[in-house]
Amino acid sequence: MAKKWYSFFVTVDRETGAAASPAEGQASAAQTVADIAASVAAEPQFTTPIAGRASFEEIYRAAEIQEPAHGYTILKVASMLQSEHLRGLPGEVRRSSILVALDAAAVKLAEVIEDAVKRDRALDTYERLLEKNLEELEGRKMEENRRVEAEMEKLVAEYRARIQANSDEIAREKERFYGWRLQKQQEEMKIAEAVSYFVSENPITAGGAAAAPPPAPKGEGT
Repeated sequence: MAKKWYSFFVTVDRETGAAASPAEGQASAAQTVADIAASVAAEPQFTTPIAGRASFEEIYRAAEIQEPAHGYTILKVASMLQSEHLRGLPGEVRRSSILVALDAAAVKLAEVIEDAVKRDRALDTYERLLEKNLEELEGRKMEENRRVEAEMEKLVAEYRARIQANSDEIAREKERFYGWRLQKQQEEMKIAEAVSYFVSENPITAGGAAAAPPPAPKGEGT
């Protein structure tokens, strides 16, 4: 995507003194910017590693963007434009003021634009590195999540199997218990029938276990 911030400064050479039409001016300005951009490496190489979220200064330093001896970088120009002396003035006045300052310092506008392009491309390159690192991190973490989910599903299946085994064991024990209870009741009925011939009150319980006697009140039987 084309950058528009530098169009504020680009001027058209008028050596002949003849006024250029708006279309000619735009074409000349575009060509000037294109020539400057073509002279700058499309993707700067960072000569030093940048750890974590680097500051802009660290990014510029890693890309070996040197501050010129005259000190007029695009950052300095941006600061000048936002100063209290220029901030509220019309755009053309601000532009002219910057050009006058550059001329007084014997600084070519092309140098400032070139500095801007270098910084812009360093930031774009670093953005791509961050995006690549993010994509790689996302890929690793998504793969890790898939492994964790598989392990979790395996554990859940194992726990469900244990729960089912416990439930099955309880069911088997209940079946054995109720089967034995039925046999017990039959046995008790046989015993009760035999005892009934000899007692008026049959002491044999048939059909269920005798209820436990209630606990004695405190103080009794002591």
